[in-house]
Amino acid sequence: SEVIRRVGAGRVAFHAEPQNQGLANTWNRCVERARGNWVHILHQDDIVLPGFYDHLREGAQHSDAGAIFCRYAMANSKGHWMSISGLYRESAGLLDDWHARITVENRIVCPAIAVRRLVYKQLGGFLPRLHFFPDWEMSQRIASQFSFWFEPSILACYRVHSNSATSRMRRNAADVREVREVIDLTTAYHSLARGRGLARKARLFYAELAVFHTREMLVEAGFRSAWKQILKQMFEALRLCHSRRVIWQICSFLILWFRIIASRLKRRMKSKVNAPGHS
Repeated sequence: SEVIRRVGAGRVAFHAEPQNQGLANTWNRCVERARGNWVHILHQDDIVLPGFYDHLREGAQHSDAGAIFCRYAMANSKGHWMSISGLYRESAGLLDDWHARITVENRIVCPAIAVRRLVYKQLGGFLPRLHFFPDWEMSQRIASQFSFWFEPSILACYRVHSNSATSRMRRNAADVREVREVIDLTTAYHSLARGRGLARKARLFYAELAVFHTREMLVEAGFRSAWKQILKQMFEALRLCHSRRVIWQICSFLILWFRIIASRLKRRMKSKVNAPGHS
């Protein structure tokens, strides 16, 4: 509390919930306790870079956007950048047809976005039943009624590490299951024909992403340690989208896995044959 008084200079308040409210409910409490015109939710392991608020203030002053976000970097546990998000326009300004683009893929992370408090008041809070993608659903809800302002400068960092909630949910494929739920829910935010078309694209994108994650699990943990998680990811990928592309990618992964096993067995047999005393 002393640090808050000294550094916050009356602008910062500390509040502790009596118990864990879950992700969406905690975010809703943040919105409820916010006092300004804009709400920025920043997790303890994420970062905003110098200039973040100055650049976003410019968007707030020059548009009636309901939300403003910037490019961001994906950082590992040590803070090293691994990748950066897309460049959706080369200069700061309002995005065209952002609703369709955010429906197909979750392109925004919490540290990179600020939302008008009145938008939350009008649309309601995050959905508590969503444990992995409440922010994606909210972004789509906002985009269905408000414009988005984009700042092309990289002004935020999103932390990715094995102990994060995202990584834990990925290990039992809970993220893929929730993707399916969000897609089914947000299809209704569009006209019938457009919603179905965007839903097909979203299902394909996230099914392919799930298969990609199985490859990551194989490399990082090995099949012996992660085979249950790998099979869950592949099963949920097929439930999400059983197009030829997804089936082919799963088959390619299985072929890769069998080749790895065959190579290891071959090395073991060779080492036994060459072992001293073998006859």
